[in-house]
Amino acid sequence: MSPPLHIGAVKMSITTAGLAPAAFEPLVDDVRLAVVAAPGASARWTFDDGVLEVRSAADLEIRLAVPIGDAVGFWHPVCGWRRTLVADWDGFAHPSLVRGAAAGCLYDSSGASMLAFLAEDSVPEVRMRYGVSEETNTFIVHIGVPAGAVPYRLLLAERGGSVASSMRALRERLTSRTGALSPVPEGARVPVYNTWYAFSQDVTAQEVEAEAELAAELGFGTIIVDDGWQRLATGRGYAGVGDWVPDAVKFPDLRAHVAKVRALGLKYLLWVAPMLIGTESECFAELEQYAPAEQGPPGSRVLDPRRPEVRAHVVQLCKRLVTDYHLDGLKIDFVDEVMFYSGRDDAGIDVTDVGAAMQVLLTELWAALGPEALIELRQPYIGPGVAEFGNMLRAYDCAGDAVANRIRTIDVGMLAVRGAVHSDMAMWDEAGDVRSAVRQLVGGFHSVPQVSVKLSSLSPVQSQAVRFWLGQWRRLRPLLLDGDVEPSRPDELYPVVVASSGEECAITVTADRVVPLDTDRHRHITVINSTACGRVVLEVSGPGGVFETVVHDAAGSVIDRSQSRLEPGLLALELPASGLVVLERVA
Repeated sequence: MSPPLHIGAVKMSITTAGLAPAAFEPLVDDVRLAVVAAPGASARWTFDDGVLEVRSAADLEIRLAVPIGDAVGFWHPVCGWRRTLVADWDGFAHPSLVRGAAAGCLYDSSGASMLAFLAEDSVPEVRMRYGVSEETNTFIVHIGVPAGAVPYRLLLAERGGSVASSMRALRERLTSRTGALSPVPEGARVPVYNTWYAFSQDVTAQEVEAEAELAAELGFGTIIVDDGWQRLATGRGYAGVGDWVPDAVKFPDLRAHVAKVRALGLKYLLWVAPMLIGTESECFAELEQYAPAEQGPPGSRVLDPRRPEVRAHVVQLCKRLVTDYHLDGLKIDFVDEVMFYSGRDDAGIDVTDVGAAMQVLLTELWAALGPEALIELRQPYIGPGVAEFGNMLRAYDCAGDAVANRIRTIDVGMLAVRGAVHSDMAMWDEAGDVRSAVRQLVGGFHSVPQVSVKLSSLSPVQSQAVRFWLGQWRRLRPLLLDGDVEPSRPDELYPVVVASSGEECAITVTADRVVPLDTDRHRHITVINSTACGRVVLEVSGPGGVFETVVHDAAGSVIDRSQSRLEPGLLALELPASGLVVLERVA
């Protein structure tokens, strides 16, 4: 496969001003468009009802430009911590099926979008360059598209909505164009207990069964036994992966163990990294020829998904695990490592594009496991292109970091056309203050919570808090997972997040900010104080009214129950740090 047109130019030019010039034309609002085809080729484009379609027989580049105006930030699926404006010589992304998507939203100081776009097909590998052009005083987005990916379509949202509402509109548009997907199984929409942070690789069947009993009592619905169950799983490395058979000492009868845990009412998933083979595994000699890359997590190599033998191996492996041990599904890790093969011209491949090869693999895997199988995929391989394959979309690892968990779960939700967004596993000091534990839980509260602490080591007050907060999450689940989520600006790290549906809303406050409260629209209100302050400041709008108020502390105990009248204007509401208040309008 020849690389997209502009890759060479990017390497040679410092800024986009150094690229081959192209005439821009008005597209919509203040957005201008230029389409550049490879030398000797031509390109045609149309724009109708918010859909830009570009056709060419060769590699091409789509260039978008917007006057910088009052722009303050640019969100895209793999922006990480860089969500303000960068220069055009510093903004690069390589979207594909297993690494985000060609999507983004430029926004101004009020949080209103100036340019919001989403590629209709997120499978092919494309190159994206973005940033402020110092020479033209514009914000540019350049997307390099290989010839095999045309016609290439970008969906554009109307200017002026928030980042979240703009991306929501694009998600809904994409779904309406691509068709309905199968429902998400219930097991993907319940709190998850994971063994990784609690036990690392030192996990046994006996310990899992003890934790599973506590997990079922506290309100968890699914358990994931992470890395450590398999043979040669020692030392935090991956030299032993590839055989995927149980450690006979840790799990002497894995099938019976799984049955025992499932009898508690929990769904059961195993961790697997099927694209890796370890140098110490028994299968290494057989599979080494399909993993020429001496690159991967420590001690392992990455299998090349462009080879049919690899795809057959992965599907057979995953089906064997689910069938032999009666699993409800799999946590599939390290998928993004396969991007190492992007652009390589190797022998024995039948699909040249890594994204397209992974689509074939995942399609075959989905057919083999069936739509009820629970499949966890992780940032960054959780974009719209994998919507039909994964139903548990987890934020990237952020052990002990509630801020990162909040940011990443909301980022994942921006493009989740199907599947339940999951937090990374909440972990905390089991001997610490209960308020700190709750802050970790609340970090991923606008997604399906995952937890990984030793439940048997929790103090009574921490156990009480886990039970209370999981119960509150289940009560609010229709809002948190299915409602309209409106976080604040991405560059401010989403300090106030509002999830609403009809007359009900749930608000999470993680910084000392004024919180808008619309009493005309909402009659049933939950406010969570995840700050260190003992109060939240509400800005009440609408008619106000009399509200029944129930205040809970971090552990869930009721510390106040009263009626009060909320008047329009500012109100300092006493609410303990890591506490929760429920307001029900009664008059």
